[in-house]
Amino acid sequence: MPPIAIMASATLPTLAGICVRVAPSSRLKPLQCLRFTSPASEAAPMPISLSPHSPILKDSDPKMKGQSRLFTFGLVASWYSSNIGVLLLNKYLLSNYGFKYPIFLTMCHMTACSLLSYVAIAWMKVVPMQTIRSRVQFFKISALSLIFCISVVFGNISLRYLPVSFNQAVGATTPFFTAVFAYLMTFKREAWLTYLTLVPVVTGVIIASGGEPSFHLFGFIICVAATAARALKSVLQGILLSSEGEKLNSMNLLLYMAPMAVVFLLPATLIMEENVVGITLALARDDVKIIWYLLFNSALAYFVNLTNFLVTKHTSALTLQVLGNAKGAVAVVVSILIFRNPVSVTGMLGYSLTVFGVILYSEAKKRSK
Repeated sequence: MPPIAIMASATLPTLAGICVRVAPSSRLKPLQCLRFTSPASEAAPMPISLSPHSPILKDSDPKMKGQSRLFTFGLVASWYSSNIGVLLLNKYLLSNYGFKYPIFLTMCHMTACSLLSYVAIAWMKVVPMQTIRSRVQFFKISALSLIFCISVVFGNISLRYLPVSFNQAVGATTPFFTAVFAYLMTFKREAWLTYLTLVPVVTGVIIASGGEPSFHLFGFIICVAATAARALKSVLQGILLSSEGEKLNSMNLLLYMAPMAVVFLLPATLIMEENVVGITLALARDDVKIIWYLLFNSALAYFVNLTNFLVTKHTSALTLQVLGNAKGAVAVVVSILIFRNPVSVTGMLGYSLTVFGVILYSEAKKRSK
């Protein structure tokens, strides 16, 4: 394919010069910097040749577009697999397998996130490392880490008492708690239509609760608390790390929050789950698979955060919302197929109403911006 000639006028008042790559067959050097003179100069137009392999031409290449779509599909599939996988494995360990130590399990997750985050950022350079710039920022991240711990621990505790399907139905009410905390803490008001869409979100969970064959009051309360803590953490993150100097991307935030979480969880584990390490080792003597379950589950907990970050980076906010809503529905179906927990038509209708409300909420938020 012959080089494509582009005429660049030397009388552009806003450009001092441009460096371009040219085709080897061109009379210009492979990499040549062209400097433009002032508008008063009457230099003749200068040809600039672009190779067919130029990035400008690559964007329109159908093959490159296909590869990009395949890459995005792989990311989404990895995100779904890791997210649903860690949820189902948590349920299996805490309920079916009989490993009744949710705080220790969460500490294993946070330990893995600490180590793998450092490897990904410091060694593999997945994202540039951001540093904590002040003591105040350190205490802000510590506060977020504590709330993050509460949300994860409570979520794991609820899995001991509730089926995954109902756990996901309650977790879908996160937008409701986010709107409430945003109003109480920042006095931020949404459009009336946005608040109206929260009605089916809450109504759906109420209906699902009434029709849930495996309903457990304590598990339900703990699951609601976990959902509220998750929403509180997102609102506080927007408040505490709002200045440009304090903002951290999600991967760097996890790098600092995870080890802080381990510090919070260690004394809680020793006090509330006494001798859990000895019990785990005793279990391992009878069934060594428990060690592999914990290692794999902990690594999977990190990949949930990694793939979430990558999907956010390579898709739009709207696409992410749609994928997130669909992910919850897929998790419900897969969990029912695996654990065979009983479900009622009323419960499924309630969950469907909640998901529908979340979709309406996302759409209303998008239009109000």
